[in-house]
Amino acid sequence: MLTYIIRRLLILPVIIAISIMIVFSLFYVLPPASKVYAFVGENPAANRGNGIAQLIKLHHLDADYFTQFGEWFNQVIHGNLGFSSSQHMTVMQALTGFFPATLELVLYSILPILIGGIWLGMQSAVKQNRFPDQVTRSMSIFAYSVPVFVLGLGLLLIFYGGLGLFGSGRLGNESIKIVSNPMAWRGFTGLYTIDAILNGRFDVFWDALMHLVLPVITLSFINWALLVRITRSSMLNTLREDYVTTARAKGQQERVVINRHALRNALIPVITISTLLIGGLLSGVVITETVFSLHGIGYFFQQAAFRLDIAGVLGFTIFTAILWVVTNLMADLLYAYVDPRVRLD
Repeated sequence: MLTYIIRRLLILPVIIAISIMIVFSLFYVLPPASKVYAFVGENPAANRGNGIAQLIKLHHLDADYFTQFGEWFNQVIHGNLGFSSSQHMTVMQALTGFFPATLELVLYSILPILIGGIWLGMQSAVKQNRFPDQVTRSMSIFAYSVPVFVLGLGLLLIFYGGLGLFGSGRLGNESIKIVSNPMAWRGFTGLYTIDAILNGRFDVFWDALMHLVLPVITLSFINWALLVRITRSSMLNTLREDYVTTARAKGQQERVVINRHALRNALIPVITISTLLIGGLLSGVVITETVFSLHGIGYFFQQAAFRLDIAGVLGFTIFTAILWVVTNLMADLLYAYVDPRVRLD
């Protein structure tokens, strides 16, 4: 195991570099003047005439592919991801500023996805081809079929437009006034529900929680279907194993057979998929955040792409690549831990 961990950690930078190089290939074909934003940590628009020309020459933006990539990658490893023209700040400032909103949304979405997906998948397998199984399978097919923006807009139309409940954004107007006042609010984590508790403002906590309800339902419902199908399939395969048949032949109760013998082994692939799901949630919230006006990294990417913010798009891509590589490593290690039959080293 230790050998495998060391080997994966050593190859981690190589995988990330290759991912970034692929994206940089699209960036390379742009005119040199358009690339300046990705190389400097301040607004290059302040430079006129010779200023832009000097930056192009300084960073070799008219040179060959590998020279440009080497120069840009050197900036990246030193923490300079360029200047975001869509947000009028550095890309690093934008990512760190927008990330808490995404993290808060994902943290509140994980629990219903895991609990609902695993429990319903298990029940669907145990009651195969019966009414609960048919309902669960129909709901999962519907969740797969409905576009995210349709579900999100539908929930907004019904609950906010029709019933006046919940709403878009992260906070209501009164709460925004509170968090904008440095005398009444201290930002500890950027997660409003946690910061509200730390500040003793339970009115802000409740407001932030209510604004999370609809986006959490949207994000959970779409991703819940995947976990249901995987859990159901894994549980069905496990229930056909010889050791489960033996346990039943010994006269053990069905509840004991399922919970003690079948469930643990059936959850092995589910656990690894859940790890990857977290990475997918963090990097794949673009549509959900756009629909509900949540200013997270998904919203940042949408704004960067819409306004042709090259540095912002590249910064988001780097963040996503690192996230996926790390979550894949975690999934592999977790799989080896929960299943002793796997020998990774």
